[in-house]
Amino acid sequence: MQSVSESAVSVFGPQGIANAQLVRRKIRQGAWASHTSGLASDHVQGNVVILPEAQANDFLRYCQRNPKPCPVLAVSEPGQAMLPSLGDDIDICSDLPRYRVWNDGVVVDEPTDITALWRKDLVTFVLGCSFSFEHALLEAGLPLRHIAQGKNVAMYRTHIATQPAGLFHGPMVVSMRPMKAAAAIRAVQVTSRFPNVHGAPVHLGNPALIGIADLGAPDYGDAVDIMDDEIPVFWACGVTPQAALAQARPAFCITHAPGAMLITDLLNQQLASF
Repeated sequence: MQSVSESAVSVFGPQGIANAQLVRRKIRQGAWASHTSGLASDHVQGNVVILPEAQANDFLRYCQRNPKPCPVLAVSEPGQAMLPSLGDDIDICSDLPRYRVWNDGVVVDEPTDITALWRKDLVTFVLGCSFSFEHALLEAGLPLRHIAQGKNVAMYRTHIATQPAGLFHGPMVVSMRPMKAAAAIRAVQVTSRFPNVHGAPVHLGNPALIGIADLGAPDYGDAVDIMDDEIPVFWACGVTPQAALAQARPAFCITHAPGAMLITDLLNQQLASF
């Protein structure tokens, strides 16, 4: 059986994996419907939330009050499917590998295109994603097991409460990467430079302290092995809004499927704060 990385090479070619516009074009054509970790790794990737305009202001305030898990990269005008600040050719209706359609807080479908669902009152939010700082971690010589194994990153709901705004509230979701202690210290230094894509970790070590009972059973993504000389390192995750949507139960909204991000034309280095 092909690994995810081997499948990516077969779809994009060895050079195409690094080309953001080519990756989006293949996604738009339906040639790739899996997670985007490791694709166009020097480009900024984004979590996506699409809401009716009636709920958009509350959600924007929710993001502003919770910048660690919900760092805003772009907000569209109502009914505008293009996101020119993130890429000239981006069409939010077709450029994610997989979407989630929600009715009353419940996922009812996971399509690969939402053109037929688009409405004039829909507002798109693109939030920073930890896949962006992974490129900096790899450049710093810090291996990432989920990428090496061709898996989606492991994500967990915690008992860390987010700050509510209007209808929106709920637990923080975190992504986890196992590392040796020295590597974890270096990872804190590296990711602190990228506050617009979650920044430094929110927790290191014992997962029970933040309400995670079993690292082998992530709420989203794929479990990875943790070696005896490693500790789990947790970053705030852009799937957090999906937990808030489940609590708020809006009549209709659309998000990315966990791990299936929007790949933008922005370069990760453009988001470094120092």
